[in-house]
Amino acid sequence: MKVEVVDNQVESALKVLKKRMQKEGLFQEMKRRAHYEKPSVKRKRKQAQARKKRRRALQRSRSWEGND
Repeated sequence: MKVEVVDNQVESALKVLKKRMQKEGLFQEMKRRAHYEKPSVKRKRKQAQARKKRRRALQRSRSWEGND
């Protein structure tokens, strides 16, 4: 990930970098990797993420259909 610093404005570049990292989920990934995760916990987490992703997609498709 790369962020351009313009006119020595490090604070604004850092803000942009943090926002991009948050959007990509890197902070969450680092937090998750800080400690060992049991396979059963990993499986449950991945299933929960899949459910959440499906629910979001369904809501988006319903709201998109409602606009017609």
